[in-house]
Amino acid sequence: MEWSACLDEYEKLVIRMTTPRVVIDNAVCPKATVVKVDSARKHGILLEAVQVLTDLNLSIKKAYISSDGRWFMDVFHVTDLKGNKITDKSVINYIEQSLVTIHYGRTTGSNGLTALELTGTDRVGLLSEVFAVLADLQCNVVDAKVWTHNGRIASLLFVKDCNSGSPIEDTQQIDRIEARLRNVLKGDNDIRSAKTMVSMAVTHTERRLHQMMFADRDYERKPILQPSGDSPVVTVQNWVERDYSVVNVQCKDRTKLLFDVLCTLTDMEYTVFHATIKTSGDRAYQEFYIRHSDGTPISSEPERQRVIQCLQAAVERRASEGVRLELCTLDRQGLLADVTRTFRENGLNVTRAEVSTTRDMALNVFYVTDAIGNAADPKLIESVRQKIGLSSLKVKELPPLDYHQEAEKEDQTAGVAGTVLLSLGSLVKWNLYHLGLIRSYS
Repeated sequence: MEWSACLDEYEKLVIRMTTPRVVIDNAVCPKATVVKVDSARKHGILLEAVQVLTDLNLSIKKAYISSDGRWFMDVFHVTDLKGNKITDKSVINYIEQSLVTIHYGRTTGSNGLTALELTGTDRVGLLSEVFAVLADLQCNVVDAKVWTHNGRIASLLFVKDCNSGSPIEDTQQIDRIEARLRNVLKGDNDIRSAKTMVSMAVTHTERRLHQMMFADRDYERKPILQPSGDSPVVTVQNWVERDYSVVNVQCKDRTKLLFDVLCTLTDMEYTVFHATIKTSGDRAYQEFYIRHSDGTPISSEPERQRVIQCLQAAVERRASEGVRLELCTLDRQGLLADVTRTFRENGLNVTRAEVSTTRDMALNVFYVTDAIGNAADPKLIESVRQKIGLSSLKVKELPPLDYHQEAEKEDQTAGVAGTVLLSLGSLVKWNLYHLGLIRSYS
């Protein structure tokens, strides 16, 4: 065989070995679609796989993750938000194609928009001031996500020029935008920590928000309000015999919970070698066996406490308190400035926001509380709706969690309360199933 032919065969072998193998099965589990992924292991690949599923708003009800040497194996039990299996063939094909390519990494372009990153001290009406400045500078906000946590705010805004409809590339205009927004974020007492940055491309939006909050050290700050009794419980212990640190997370279940936890573990340079994820009713139980990127477990009490703080923050950032308001109306210049000004003038504080534009329609979601973070008065909400438009601004409740709770009663003892041996038993059963030695691992 010629040398070039040998190289071709070798390249084909490498591709086969490094390309993830994906199987999506609707027969093995009566209540969920089972997604199996086998891949060569690399830092962050678990997060990439989970990101594919959560970007489709799929709920991960169970998961078994294990790595053997340089190989990575995991199984996800997923449903849609109503608790149903995934049966749409186009969605199944998209999942397969996306998971097959995760080994090569993925980036998110700006789609012809300019990205603005903002971090600083949160205050009532801050978002209104930000949108007012952008409207004054002829910037149209096409897409945005805003998170607040422990008195801090992080936002990623995608804008274009109102007149040309093009991304903003003029350096002088960019400097003006940065300077004006920095002054707004500084307020009277945040001279040092207020930050603004302009970019033409970013990574995954929500992953970037986690990175921004992490860099802002929101996890070290005390919450403005006393946390509720349903705060996440995080424990970290070392399994000395196997050189693992065992991390347990117990909290209320919600969509994208696993994604949020993995973002922080990945950004803190920890590798997940094994994990079991289970839900029971509205509770989630997650257990991870991790090591640092240099192969060592957590080695000090300050590091252990930092991991606990960071994971609690990762869970809490998206779990913003407040009434969910959905705005659906024709988009126009200054719309966001007008709406958020109405919120501010009526004493409503925006704790989280998601802004999107589809063709000529603005589709925005706001979570609002009163000025000090308590539940907003329903009469005040109704007054605000009348001023903005009853048909445009609606109060929406989050869909209740319903994943066939009767079928999961046997899982109630799993999770944080479980012992290391119980978790290892799940992993062993998963490995036996993967090897074809048993017919079920549920």
